[in-house]
Amino acid sequence: MSALEQADAPRVILRAEKMTRVFPGTVALEDVDFDVYERSVNVLIGENGAGKSTLMRILAGVDQATSGRILMDGEEVSFSSVLDASQKGIGIVFQELNLCPNLSVTENIFLGRDMTRGGVHIDMSRQRERARELLARLEHDIDPDTLVDDLRIGEQQIVEIAKALADDVKVLIMDEPTSALSASEVEVLFRVIAELKKSGVAIIYISHRLEELVRIGDYFTVLRDGRFQASAPRGEATIPWIIRQMLGTSEFAKRQQREVKVGEPVLSVRNLKLPRVGGGYLVDDVSVDFRAGEIVGIYGLLGAGRSELFESLFGLRADARGEVAIGGKAIDHLPVSRRIAAGLFLVPEDRQRDGLIQNLTVGRNLSLASLAKVTKLFTVQNGAERKAIDVLFRSLRIKAPSPETPITSLSGGNQQKVVIGKSLMTEPRVLLLDEPTRGIDIGAKEEVFRTMRELADQGLAVVFATSDLKEVHAVSDRVLVMSQGRITADLPDHEATDEIIVRASTKGHAAPIPANDHPAQDQ
Repeated sequence: MSALEQADAPRVILRAEKMTRVFPGTVALEDVDFDVYERSVNVLIGENGAGKSTLMRILAGVDQATSGRILMDGEEVSFSSVLDASQKGIGIVFQELNLCPNLSVTENIFLGRDMTRGGVHIDMSRQRERARELLARLEHDIDPDTLVDDLRIGEQQIVEIAKALADDVKVLIMDEPTSALSASEVEVLFRVIAELKKSGVAIIYISHRLEELVRIGDYFTVLRDGRFQASAPRGEATIPWIIRQMLGTSEFAKRQQREVKVGEPVLSVRNLKLPRVGGGYLVDDVSVDFRAGEIVGIYGLLGAGRSELFESLFGLRADARGEVAIGGKAIDHLPVSRRIAAGLFLVPEDRQRDGLIQNLTVGRNLSLASLAKVTKLFTVQNGAERKAIDVLFRSLRIKAPSPETPITSLSGGNQQKVVIGKSLMTEPRVLLLDEPTRGIDIGAKEEVFRTMRELADQGLAVVFATSDLKEVHAVSDRVLVMSQGRITADLPDHEATDEIIVRASTKGHAAPIPANDHPAQDQ
């Protein structure tokens, strides 16, 4: 940075010096320095396990450093809790949603900081009105009285952001705030961030969507293996620079060409429908086959029906109607447990809530869905269970000291490997993965993609849902597009251009786009 640029640069409002955090068996952070500039978006980048979330948890009062210090406005501070940090002007939007599903939107937003009358009685009407204002600022008309458990995950993310905006913050930490948002919701968030910057707020922004980072970032800091790697101002931090600093290479999700030996249909779906409350359908007359040895990517915008399709196939939606068969045998009348036994397994979008048991170890999470295979006379055979766990632990290259490691100590990417590993212990024939790379870094994405390819090569039918075009092309042999609950395109990957995919994702009730339909000729 030149002397002129230094003179014009905003002041450092928050500084972490020599920040170190040691956990049993691992050093999460080691002597990390991190400057946060006011009126700026301060981007923090790194692979899963690089130490980003650990540093943010320390700055937000969730955790305490083993050594190092925090300076705010030049004075040393420490935070004993999230509430303590909040009272000193630091707010956080957590990567894994930190909401109470059994409480309303309003109750979640003001949990621990209630508006009261006379310091005694909670003023629910004032809180409800303030919640409505915050949601309107985020351009959402979510009813403040709605239970959080009744919201889509994207709407829950909006509530989490509104919760952070409820405080008068000086520094706002946003850890993967767009991971569950649609493209239009991301644009709204970026407008809110621009408003916050103008009002003097410093934003610490973490995301694995590199295009987002270079678009909104002002200052960039890269961590690698728990250590400071590099920093740069806006303009110098290009996408190749970011990837090179993170990984030591500028390659990203490079597709590995392979000869696809597609087998017979394994999972067949005919006329599947899932009614929507109030009329219409969340899944609307879907008929499709998934074949052995094939990776199928399902692309769609928020609300397209991808998750609802997977949940209907897996038996989680009792009101779904239609024919579902594995290997020619109908399973649409079976409960979830018997669908698993028939060879179907779903890796859910929300790994924290639906995919893992937080108070169990890595190994116990891996074996949870397949205990029947290692049980005799109602007793788990520890030797057989341990052997199966060890094989998966090594083959999936899970980065943890041992299978006895608590699941909560793993990075997001490694937690996702555990969820996938849990499914593999059931010996599935069809694997459904809902947003399998949500909230994980590009290095971990490559490992997940490699695992998916290996499974397809072994003869599994692998089907995954994503809202990322690059991911669709990086790993899919065939691309389906969904819009308004229907399949609007079904193409081999080499014929599924971005233009065709985007056009199909905005279609209403239309027939699927065939392979020879070229939008350039469709006048």
